[in-house]
Amino acid sequence: MLAGTGSDVGKSILSTALCRIFLQDGYRPAPFKAQNMALNSYATPDGLEIGRAQAVQAEACGLPPCADMNPLLLKPNSEHTTQVVLLGKPVGNRSAYDYFRKERQEVLRKAVCEAFDRLQSQYNPIVLEGAGSISELNLRDTDLVNLSMARHAGAAVILVADIDRGGVFASCYGSIALQRPEDRQLIRGIIVNKFRGDMRLFSEGRQMLEDICGVPVLGVVPTFHDIAIDAEDSVVLERKVKGAQVSGKMQGCKKIAVVLLHHLSNFTDFDTLERDGRVTLFYTANPDDLAQADIIVLPGTKATLDDLYELRRSGMAGAILREHARGKTVVGICGGFQMLGHTVSDPDGVEGSLTSLPGLGLLPIDTTMTPEKTTRQVEFVFQGVRCKGYEIHQGRSTASEPFVIKNNCIGTYIHGCLDNPVVIDYILKSANHVTPKMNVESFRENQYDKLAAHVRQYVDIPRLYKIMSYSNPLN
Repeated sequence: MLAGTGSDVGKSILSTALCRIFLQDGYRPAPFKAQNMALNSYATPDGLEIGRAQAVQAEACGLPPCADMNPLLLKPNSEHTTQVVLLGKPVGNRSAYDYFRKERQEVLRKAVCEAFDRLQSQYNPIVLEGAGSISELNLRDTDLVNLSMARHAGAAVILVADIDRGGVFASCYGSIALQRPEDRQLIRGIIVNKFRGDMRLFSEGRQMLEDICGVPVLGVVPTFHDIAIDAEDSVVLERKVKGAQVSGKMQGCKKIAVVLLHHLSNFTDFDTLERDGRVTLFYTANPDDLAQADIIVLPGTKATLDDLYELRRSGMAGAILREHARGKTVVGICGGFQMLGHTVSDPDGVEGSLTSLPGLGLLPIDTTMTPEKTTRQVEFVFQGVRCKGYEIHQGRSTASEPFVIKNNCIGTYIHGCLDNPVVIDYILKSANHVTPKMNVESFRENQYDKLAAHVRQYVDIPRLYKIMSYSNPLN
């Protein structure tokens, strides 16, 4: 298990690296995260929903994703509640207080442990990922994903710390010291992540960290910028927004504005587009920024009506309509597609208290929210080319085709559609700069191999194998 001193320390990316390393070394690994909180999700081949990170890790393992890899997914929505997705299917909305009641947690604990057991019967090793910090004492009794899961799995725990944010000695020592004695013995090593600068400057610090924590430091991994792995955490989106540059990469680039919705989901839809040499992509919630864009994208959302209301309140809806009238292309994906229609209705209160709102009226569709959720992988034909994607949405729209196109406006329910070169080419049809078409599958495979090589260089993998070969640490 890779557990963390906090959130966004790099557990997911290191888990992905180990998945690929174990596959390269001849094993049959599989990923597992008992409980995940994320709006970036993915549809499995059998139509179930899991966190995007576990789908990425499954791909690094050479496996199709399945619900057992992330049996419990929490998707925050509007009005202070979270949609609970259990074994790939939504089972209702819960407040945080209701969710963390002990009697409810025991039912969930049984489900996630059984999911792990099914995986363990088929694959070896299992790469478990923790969540947040392992030292949240107020949540220890209801923990499903960190050390309680490690105990069930008999897993050796590797503590991951982010040195870039500072306080690495205190965060590692405190994370270990605050554990119960029986949990403390599960922690078998430390990986210091996101190092910057000359590695030799931390050689003494590495020994000091081992001395105060009483466990070996298995590696100090430098930060990287040249490896592209799909992200899940909203913190990554925050960094994208802060680093957004409206100026083009080169003359002739298309400037694409992704509207920054409050409940934006599946921002990995734009990763391939962001890497395209013809494109400068930026996220914005400022109506004035849309004047600088050539193409405007309304992305997916966990709360269509709530975000549609906010678009109107903020002036963003008016700005989108104004720029569309000036001839700019508007693209809507999933919830963004629903917003581009005439109406969005929620008679059963699936999303909350808003029952109906007019859409932006750019596409000839109407949408009704339904309690049933559509989750499936899809194949579709676009411009004569067979393509792939997936759907995850609440609600049904009056559209019979995968894509609805009218007057320079394009809408679809299909996430991942922008991983298909023919779709990108259609949207960028007037771009001047031409780049070679990218094979997305080959690109991703190459990135997993690059990530594995990077981590092999800085983590003592033979020592990790030795730790893994020990008997159950609880015995």
